[in-house]
Amino acid sequence: MKRLIYVFAVALLSFALLFSGEDFEEGKPLKIEASVKPWGLYRGQEGKVVLKLEIREGITINPQPSFIVELDETEELTFPKNFFTSSDLEMEIIEKNGEDYLNLDDPLEIPFTVKLDAPKGKHTLEGKIKYFACSREEKWCLKTTSPFKVSFYTRGSTIKKSP
Repeated sequence: MKRLIYVFAVALLSFALLFSGEDFEEGKPLKIEASVKPWGLYRGQEGKVVLKLEIREGITINPQPSFIVELDETEELTFPKNFFTSSDLEMEIIEKNGEDYLNLDDPLEIPFTVKLDAPKGKHTLEGKIKYFACSREEKWCLKTTSPFKVSFYTRGSTIKKSP
């Protein structure tokens, strides 16, 4: 009977740890969920990279030094530029207890156009976010970088524009 209780307790603990929601990258205060809308794209079509950000409990992201989203160059997509600041992304700055920090509640959207000569198939866009995270409770700040990847698909035909 003791063995059965022990096995049940270990299984319950394993299940709790597996589904606890703590899926932040080791040591990183920021979790990034990246997607492309729409996922399937025609050549010449416009789309958006969407970044949903989640911060660890008790941590804030400061607007200074700069919050920057950098995108690696791809053969398939054209971006207005290869990096975007919090100002470019129109991120709201919130003041709390006399300190400024970025509001991460709304997803970030970065526009792009699919190149006319983009090869058909599944592709990956990689990038990173550089930011300055602080924990007021633990009295530390850290300038760090979190990478992200997102997959998308380009179709073999060009988008038809209305006359």
